[in-house]
Amino acid sequence: MSLQQVFGWGTLRLALAGLIGAHGWHRALNGGIGPFGQWLDNQGWPMGVLIAVAITAFEIIGTLFLALNRYVTLVCLGYVGIYATGIAILHAKAGWFVVGPGRNGAEFSALLILVLLSVAVHHLPSRR
Repeated sequence: MSLQQVFGWGTLRLALAGLIGAHGWHRALNGGIGPFGQWLDNQGWPMGVLIAVAITAFEIIGTLFLALNRYVTLVCLGYVGIYATGIAILHAKAGWFVVGPGRNGAEFSALLILVLLSVAVHHLPSRR
């Protein structure tokens, strides 16, 4: 592998770890788990607080695996599931744009999903 490939994919993987980790840590440290869980309950999800705890824990712990370059494909696919669900139950209803012509739309989650899928595919075990 060339330096460009290692630096490019490594940088992208670490950037994902930082962005997603910051999201989970912010929710955990600023009292966001309870309100997130209550919102899930109000949307009809069973055990909303437990789901919120699990998502937050995965956003924190999974990023350690990304940073350490371990189980990257599985972790990325887990995040794809979380963010695709977020689009389906919240962001799509708000439209496309996160800011500007809209608020809380799907564009950032869609970009994250695309990048996560790209990193997941890149890290698939080779079958040589």
